Amino acid sequence: MVEALNITIKKVSRSNLPNIDFSKIVFGKVYSDHMFMADYVNGEWSNYSILPYGNLVLSPSTCALHYGQSVFEGLKAYKNRDGAVLVFRPLENFKRMNLSAKRICMPEIPEDVFMGGLTELLRIDRDWVPEIPGTSLYLRPFMFATDEYIGLKPSMNYRFVLFTCPVGPYYSEPLKVKVEDLPVPPPSD
Repeated sequence: MVEALNITIKKVSRSNLPNIDFSKIVFGKVYSDHMFMADYVNGEWSNYSILPYGNLVLSPSTCALHYGQSVFEGLKAYKNRDGAVLVFRPLENFKRMNLSAKRICMPEIPEDVFMGGLTELLRIDRDWVPEIPGTSLYLRPFMFATDEYIGLKPSMNYRFVLFTCPVGPYYSEPLKVKVEDLPVPPPSD
């Protein structure tokens, strides 16, 4: 069961949605209006917020930049014929992300934070889910170490971010592939 989070919401003053042509989107180049963030500080998750999509401010000594302590997932949302937004197996992505986090000494993200942030973000930006065949709304949850420390130890503090972007096919142009014939030796007796 997902508990209700106390999420601070700051919406954009003007949506960028009217400027988007969903029939011409390139994978990973167009971003929705908002993103969800949460911080892990003093051993607990807090500071839940949805705010306009934008740059993150980081210290040059942020642990994730030097030691790679970060994890991410990727999933997609679609609209059904009735216009309801559907997400394919989000709890599996949640579990996989936590498994990755545990493997590199990061805290697990509680289900209510992951699912509550995802649900509220999709509620706010539901119009960003394209309805053209072959398109979807890509969801990118990620977590990274935020300690400002250059040293060999796991960070004590982390940030969880979830942003979305409408996407078309992963490859918008035909993929160039080089195929080479290699001689196969006859089977040995």
